[in-house]
Amino acid sequence: MHYQALVLDIDGTLYNSEKRITAATREAIFRAREAGKVIAIASGRPLPGVLAAAAELRFAEKGGYLMAYNGGRIFNAKTGEIIRDVRLPSEMIPRIAALAKSHGVAVVGHAQDELVTESPHDGLIQYEARLNQMSVTAIPSLAAYRRKRLYKCLITGEAERLAELEQIALREFAGELSVFRSEPYFLEILPRGVDKGGAVDILATHLGISKDEVIACGDGFNDLSMICHAGLGVAMSNAQPDVKASADYITASCDEDGLVPVIERFLMAG
Repeated sequence: MHYQALVLDIDGTLYNSEKRITAATREAIFRAREAGKVIAIASGRPLPGVLAAAAELRFAEKGGYLMAYNGGRIFNAKTGEIIRDVRLPSEMIPRIAALAKSHGVAVVGHAQDELVTESPHDGLIQYEARLNQMSVTAIPSLAAYRRKRLYKCLITGEAERLAELEQIALREFAGELSVFRSEPYFLEILPRGVDKGGAVDILATHLGISKDEVIACGDGFNDLSMICHAGLGVAMSNAQPDVKASADYITASCDEDGLVPVIERFLMAG
């Protein structure tokens, strides 16, 4: 297979454990792009949280695609063309808020430029804000919030509890919303049909190629859909066990420049 595009998760994949892109990884990506391959970042992070990686990889100057909010917003970083922009239906927000409240967990809404929550001091919400360089706005009621449309809601909590709540939310919102964990302690709730696998389809269609010509690399639960859907699904060795079990190929960890052999062996081979 002659692969034409490379789709990369950020945390634990493009970034190492120090939240950095190593020089070897960066140069391998530059070589692939110079050879005519398309590079895309697909992340559960909000838009502000992907811009630093895009800047370091010179997307605006040299080309590249950004898929923020697990593919809820997809755009060409060089031209500014918006390929997809979908947000949660306003009528679903009270139901999401009620689910979180009934199980005693915190929930935060992702607007384009801020995080809104009834639990501004929650440690995991503060971590999400720092990670993405976003402000946290305290609101009296997420259920009543209407000031801005939200791309997604993020429920936080301990891993075992969220594993159980994930199954409850899947039943509660079946056919209405997308539900999955991005990390053991983050439960994502997004518009129906929004996941990284769907984002791979949309990008491939936009580029005029088949999804079979796409390589997708990741490590987290929310990478499963694209790893299963792309022509070649790659798991980092630091990936969650379920991700590795579903991958076509397991590469070295994010701390061992695991993307480099993928680019050299598969993407540059054709």
